[in-house]
Amino acid sequence: MGRRGPTGKPTALRVLHGDRKDRINTDEPQPSELEVAPPDWLPERAVQVWEQLAEDLIGKGVLTAWDAEAYANWCDAVVRRRDAAEHVDREGAVIEMPVFNKNGDIAGHRQGKNPWLLALDAADAQVQRYGARFGLTPSDRSQLKIAPATNPGGAERLLS
Repeated sequence: MGRRGPTGKPTALRVLHGDRKDRINTDEPQPSELEVAPPDWLPERAVQVWEQLAEDLIGKGVLTAWDAEAYANWCDAVVRRRDAAEHVDREGAVIEMPVFNKNGDIAGHRQGKNPWLLALDAADAQVQRYGARFGLTPSDRSQLKIAPATNPGGAERLLS
């Protein structure tokens, strides 16, 4: 069984709110400033999705080397969602499906839900779940707090 109750506040937010000292994790691990790169297993189309937002997320401190796998999962889910949506657009949400008799022969056809809709729903759920961790929708962004940038971002970060 998972943890109960609402998601805990980030440590920096607890300090700003003046929470009791015994409720503040002073030993919270912080990721090193390692290079953030897409994992080798990520397909080329997902790497293209990665490259669209990764630099900005890194600059904001939302994406670190520790988060690369979760972000890669989001990128992969986006590609799978797009692929499933293309199939549904091409074939339609309702398709003709064969009906088989007890001998395994086709006995007729019936209208049924396109199986690609299941893949679309699953990928959509993953996009939502992983995207929330990186603040990739307006409502998710409203839950994130990031300190003003003290480190240069974008091109300045590469030149320093």
